[in-house]
Amino acid sequence: MTAALSHFLVGLLWLAHWLPLPILRALGAGLGRVLYALGRERRKVAQINLRLCFPEKTEAERNALARQHFIAFSQAVLDRTLGWWASRQRLERLIRITGAEHLLDPDGRPLILLSPHFVGLDAGASRISMLVSGCTVYSNQKNPVFNQVLLKGRQRFMDVLLLSRQDGMRKIVKAMKEGYPFYYLPDLDFGPKDSIFVPFFGVPAATIPGVSRLARLTGARVVPCITRQVPDGYEVEVMPAWDNFPGESIEADTEMVNRFIESQVLRMPAQYFWLHKRFKTRPPGEQRFYK
Repeated sequence: MTAALSHFLVGLLWLAHWLPLPILRALGAGLGRVLYALGRERRKVAQINLRLCFPEKTEAERNALARQHFIAFSQAVLDRTLGWWASRQRLERLIRITGAEHLLDPDGRPLILLSPHFVGLDAGASRISMLVSGCTVYSNQKNPVFNQVLLKGRQRFMDVLLLSRQDGMRKIVKAMKEGYPFYYLPDLDFGPKDSIFVPFFGVPAATIPGVSRLARLTGARVVPCITRQVPDGYEVEVMPAWDNFPGESIEADTEMVNRFIESQVLRMPAQYFWLHKRFKTRPPGEQRFYK
């Protein structure tokens, strides 16, 4: 994509942020229906994930969930324009937060803000960044124009420290010990390196045990942060820090993380990120699910 075309598309996105939310959501719903119809590869990924995680549902029920997810995902993508350019007052009105008192530990311990991949993830990050200076892992985008928009959008309010995934844990640990809460997204399949297999909806899933390792290295407390997309915006729920974590082993801790994510998926199944190949990495000798 040429730089001129990239700037043109960014301009269209900038115009979109002025739209009332109902119109923006209607556009997102239309985009989601088109992507569901045309995006055969990602539609198949979502259908396979839903079949593995919800075998008790009928195929028609799972397909309906997949369609709902494409719509919610597309709406969240357009809603990102608000996080990038809308006024602070408008964002505070559209993105409500409860439990903000848990974003600071009373004993001054480091914090891991556990934030699974729901469609409202970026909205939640924007709202939290209005209240505390945090850190998170960031992957550079191939398109430099969009990369700059994303960087500026994530650093609009309080200081946000963006760390490269390639840097590993060292810089994350350093930032956490300096007082930056770590906004951590622990539920993607990054391959066999550094992963362990723990169940996710009963299916062995390659999972980075980073929550447990970071908690053990830094003495951090784990504070779950869940963002729900609702008709008039988003609701961010910051939960109390977990007690008795880390536990007896890294494996048991990571199973606990996955069970927690499962419990939140069941609250809003259409909003979890089903487009990712969550079960791509398999234990030796097990069949592959995606072609």
